[in-house]
Amino acid sequence: MSRPEVDTDVDEFRARSRAWLESTGLDRRDGRCDGRHDVVSVFHDLPHDEELALLERLCAWQRTKHDAGFAAITWPAPYGPGLSPAHEEAFVSEELAWATPGAHELLTVTLNLVAPTLRELASHDLCAELVGPFLRGDQLACQLFSEPGAGSDLANVSTRAVRDGDDWIVTGQKVWSSGAQFAGWGELIARTDPAAPKHSGLTAFMVPLDSPGIDVRPLRQMSGGQSFNEVFLDSVRIPDRYRIGEVGQGWKVALTTLGFERGDSANQALVGGDWRRAFAVAQRTGADRDPLVRQLMAETYVAWRLGAVASARDEKDEAEGRASGAIGSVRKLQWLHRMQSVSDLTREALGADLAVDSGAPDAFEWTQQLLGVPGYRIAGGSDQIQKNIIGERLLGLPAEPRTDRDKPWRETRR
Repeated sequence: MSRPEVDTDVDEFRARSRAWLESTGLDRRDGRCDGRHDVVSVFHDLPHDEELALLERLCAWQRTKHDAGFAAITWPAPYGPGLSPAHEEAFVSEELAWATPGAHELLTVTLNLVAPTLRELASHDLCAELVGPFLRGDQLACQLFSEPGAGSDLANVSTRAVRDGDDWIVTGQKVWSSGAQFAGWGELIARTDPAAPKHSGLTAFMVPLDSPGIDVRPLRQMSGGQSFNEVFLDSVRIPDRYRIGEVGQGWKVALTTLGFERGDSANQALVGGDWRRAFAVAQRTGADRDPLVRQLMAETYVAWRLGAVASARDEKDEAEGRASGAIGSVRKLQWLHRMQSVSDLTREALGADLAVDSGAPDAFEWTQQLLGVPGYRIAGGSDQIQKNIIGERLLGLPAEPRTDRDKPWRETRR
């Protein structure tokens, strides 16, 4: 099938999408999850080989979509057909009816965080080398941002990058890097000028994760999986051509990526269980007859309906060229509220079946939801950081006192 044309009408594009999806040989979903994946876990809990196989299926599907013109739908040439957000929404809504491989945070990070960051800030040559392979699913990239001493205070990173001719020598440690054990590339924030204030002395790079001196160590999480990793860098040599933006502009790069992360509402909707599955649990157990549980059901439904309204507003803003800015922090808190409402409802509906694997259907697996949700209260900036952003940038409240704003980083307390 030919690639979609830029001036395609949305209804025509939807029909074309539906016809193409029918031609792929995929099975239709059975309707249990209204087009969502069947897994309620927030983070993957798969053996290494099974998780790798899932990623391979996802990348194969991404390549199939890309080659048919149904990936990077809103991206301009040469990366995509340059259609509107309405076209993308039309395809996504059609795709949800089919049994695609599901989702994985590493592919999401590659497509929706790293690739658009490169498009906005990287050199032409770096974009030419990496953006196409990322969008097609030929290569995967993780974030190398947080460190043991720099989580919510991300600008406090201490991983050092020292210039050596046309290369940089990088030494340090990163942590909580989702999917790093499967990624070929990492988007790295490193300190290049310790004499500058902490926000000014950073530079961003793309680093091949098979470079000598890199050691990736998966971390076991309390839900049982190993989605996160420590990444150690010992005198890793990175060519300067892999630098993103100007030297000393790493904070701008980090904020750009984090902005994409907080505004990624389309993929947030595919994480964990939704209100429909939670309602099904309450109805199966009879908990929906309890007035307190019914109140939780009402609150959960309202939260998800408001999420749909917010998504529609964001799509309209994007179509009209308005940047989301600090609204991304509002959306992240709203998303977490929706996830937490589902956890609260299923916890009350399941009772002891949630804590013990008694064999009750669709019960014990919800522990993956309850144990995973707290992780997203930290990922992409903690709740407290989001509230600071909302207070200062949206509400115009006075900024918190920052005694280290103008101090050289090497003189600040760490």
